[in-house]
Amino acid sequence: MIGKGHSISRTKASIAYGWNQEKEAEVVLKEYLAGDTPQDIAEEFKIIQSQNQRCTNNTLSFVVSPTIADGKNMSRKELGEIAQKFLQEMKLTNHQAIGFVHRDKEHVHIHIYVNRISLTGETYKDNFIGKRSQVAADNVAKELGLTRVREVQQEKLQELSGIRQEMKRINDKVLGSRPKSLDDYIRLMKDHKVKVIPTINKSNQLQGFRLEYKGANLKASEVHRDMSGNKLIAEIAQNRSFTRLKEAPKSILILDKTVGLSANLTTKIAKELIKGILKRALDTGIGMGY
Repeated sequence: MIGKGHSISRTKASIAYGWNQEKEAEVVLKEYLAGDTPQDIAEEFKIIQSQNQRCTNNTLSFVVSPTIADGKNMSRKELGEIAQKFLQEMKLTNHQAIGFVHRDKEHVHIHIYVNRISLTGETYKDNFIGKRSQVAADNVAKELGLTRVREVQQEKLQELSGIRQEMKRINDKVLGSRPKSLDDYIRLMKDHKVKVIPTINKSNQLQGFRLEYKGANLKASEVHRDMSGNKLIAEIAQNRSFTRLKEAPKSILILDKTVGLSANLTTKIAKELIKGILKRALDTGIGMGY
């Protein structure tokens, strides 16, 4: 089961989308609400939200999706139980909430809209809400005996074992030619029919890479843990003589565009650089008392 979440400001429009009858919408959750239209619900939200005028993104929007196999035969009651337990995991039981199930597609999913302002006026903290939604959904799946994301991922990786091994061999061959930049690496991988796709967030920071090969699309770390972004960047950086911790790059040129590196990624790269320095020292005996 997958959970997604973020804060929004367009409460009425979002609830109207959830209540869309063209999507065969059914109400499966209703907490501290009496209205029967998107307009009514939005007005009830607004009454509570008036306790905190400074909060603009004052509604929380979640999508909780069981796997296709789990969701296709679920009753309205069972889907409502998922929504209720998800709210409990997110510690949102003291908030107005409404949830709808959409069955218009093969993948049955639940839209949940929650007033970010509690019944007693506190504003719910939305930091890392996307990640917390994933964890909450996973906990609910575990409690109810439903398929968990990690189980689906493991099955997928197992099925792609042969392709992953091919991609790893190509990666090792390309790195063996000592590319001097990420663009060199991307070009060389493309020559071997592997497409490298940088993952760049809205803050123009590089988060990692995905690889496409023979119809498979995987995170680089899913292909092999030695292919994670920090290890790849560190190895290429060493080819350009970035060998000291203070020289770990804070930004990098990729596809003719300069992108930043998050503090977390920079720290990981620095650690990989140190490992590389120690390995070379051990291999050559430099500074080891020989």
